[in-house]
Amino acid sequence: MMEKINCLDLKGQHQQIKQEVFAAFEKVYEKTAFSGGPFVEEFENEFSRYIGCNYSVGVSNGTIALHLAMLVLNIGPGDEVIIPANTFIATAWGVSHAGATPVFVDCDADTWELDASKIEAAITPKTKAIIGVHLYGQPFDVDAVKAICDRHNLFLVEDAAQAQGARYNGKTVGVFGEMACYSFYPGKNLGACGEAGGLTTNNESHLKHLQSLRNHGSVVRYYHDEIGYNYRMGGLEGASLTVKLKYLEEWNNRRREIAKRYQTEIINQKVKMQSKPQWSDGIYHLFVVTVENKDAFVKHLEENNINAAYHYPVPCHLQKAYSHLNHKIGDFPNSEYLAAHCVSLPMYAELTDEQVNWVVQCINSF
Repeated sequence: MMEKINCLDLKGQHQQIKQEVFAAFEKVYEKTAFSGGPFVEEFENEFSRYIGCNYSVGVSNGTIALHLAMLVLNIGPGDEVIIPANTFIATAWGVSHAGATPVFVDCDADTWELDASKIEAAITPKTKAIIGVHLYGQPFDVDAVKAICDRHNLFLVEDAAQAQGARYNGKTVGVFGEMACYSFYPGKNLGACGEAGGLTTNNESHLKHLQSLRNHGSVVRYYHDEIGYNYRMGGLEGASLTVKLKYLEEWNNRRREIAKRYQTEIINQKVKMQSKPQWSDGIYHLFVVTVENKDAFVKHLEENNINAAYHYPVPCHLQKAYSHLNHKIGDFPNSEYLAAHCVSLPMYAELTDEQVNWVVQCINSF
């Protein structure tokens, strides 16, 4: 039997680039530039070039990026922001931390992305923005959502926390809305050696406001123009991200290869996969499937030394933290079905062909 195959394993990636990352850390140490500073700025510049946007802003994590996006757009108490019901909870936190209310919308039954056809029914006079999530690293239908934003004079914010390098109609995501928000949590396709996040924008006034807010509301040291936050990215994190960014396309392409094998070689009819629209060139941060008997499926994988995971077993609207919104089971059936039946298969660039063969073989034998 094959040795244990984890859903995610960072060791292989970090062994490949260890000396390069440590050399970058030495430079940070020499300059003692541990909070913000030149190594964060270097990453911001490189990331802007990679995404194809004018500006990038490094911050402490992806949740903070979402919070700052709301603040810069002047979204706060009394406002509503539409988000998908099936996303990691941080999408909702960004709205709530700003004092606004997240308004959930169901996902499409096949793509599992925000269902644009259901958005307008959720719009009220209080709605200020839509956060579209490029879930699992697959772009949502940007044109359809953006058209709704344009019709109703709403801001579009991209949650690209899982989508560093994904493309929509051939264009890298992160350039379609007012801002895009990223997580560089260690397990992401582009993950820091530590906690980190970021935003991209083409709007210079957004850039300056973000830079002030992350640094105690200050442009000139010890002069504070507004209530700000200590949300800076660390120098070590910035340095590690600059090293990793050079390899991101290679790593993403390997994920695409593995995903294609899963999509073509897994022939078990009990297993349903996320559909891939023509406009989507995802990066497969996660490879999620659904099965009716999830527990039996996961047990079968475990018996064959394959560790699966769940992303995400409880949709946002049914979380205890949002019980005050009075949602109930049945409000968003597609999201609820996905949550109850989702299983994440092993997916990382360092998976060997032999390991992929084993995963495919075991799934087909279920």
